[in-house]
Amino acid sequence: MAKQAPPQGIYVPAVVYFDSNEEIDTEGYKAHILRLARGGVTGILVQGSNGEAQHLSHLERFTAIGITRKTLDENGFKDTLVIAGTGAQSTRETITLCEEAQEAGASHALVLTPSTWAPAMSKANILTFHRTAHKSPIPIMIYNFPTVTAGQNLTSEVIAELAKHPNIVGTKLSCGDIGKAHRLCTTFPPSEFAVFPGKSDVMLPGLLCGSAGIIGALVNLAPKLHKKLYDAYRAGRVDEAKQIQEIFSHADAAVGTLGGIAGLKRAISEHFGYGVPYVRGPLLLVSKDALQSPAGDWIAKLVELEKAA
Repeated sequence: MAKQAPPQGIYVPAVVYFDSNEEIDTEGYKAHILRLARGGVTGILVQGSNGEAQHLSHLERFTAIGITRKTLDENGFKDTLVIAGTGAQSTRETITLCEEAQEAGASHALVLTPSTWAPAMSKANILTFHRTAHKSPIPIMIYNFPTVTAGQNLTSEVIAELAKHPNIVGTKLSCGDIGKAHRLCTTFPPSEFAVFPGKSDVMLPGLLCGSAGIIGALVNLAPKLHKKLYDAYRAGRVDEAKQIQEIFSHADAAVGTLGGIAGLKRAISEHFGYGVPYVRGPLLLVSKDALQSPAGDWIAKLVELEKAA
């Protein structure tokens, strides 16, 4: 059977909304999913790092995937993919999460390398862990994010070995390594193994290297603008794409300055008028005042262009 790589395009690791009691805010989350879909994203990643996957129970993960799929289907977005983050600290639980993700409506899974016992994760152990993808009922993508895996940074050689597996169909490179992306893009066609940079500040460089698009946190704020850059590049309007990329490079860094996930939620709630910016501990709430800063100014510029797109 042919590999089922996700189609090329714009994907968003969606934030999930909570109320003041840290329960899932269904209405706020649905409003966010709809704005992203209407912005033209190809797919929505539920339970990526920005979706606070490690803060959710199995039931909450299942619920979030279900809300996403149902919201898309009921509003005319049946072709918008749902990818589920299913990484866990044991092989057994990872497989269970993949099974639950399929049942809830996900078409693909994104899997982090376990990190609790990072010193024990030799190349052989990493390959063995990810090659259990044959036990997943949905295709698997490799999630390389050293920041949340105790510094483990999979090399292009390791990812290329995993890419040969019949049920491993892509990767999200949140390491932001363009050389790594280029090596993988020139080794595998995107129809078999889709390579996605995981940061918007390297979106255009990634496309120039042959990437399949983007899976980036900044898409939460500006889905239409990411689609605009993608379409401009594909149409050969590179100068237009470069102008948008300049904003992305500054705004992506600004989100980090504002506090990452918490800053992203605060910016969305203030600029788009839905959801409350609660996060689960140990993350800390970012105040409205934080937007009155140079970083907040870059976010404001991004949002202004998004609303005009």
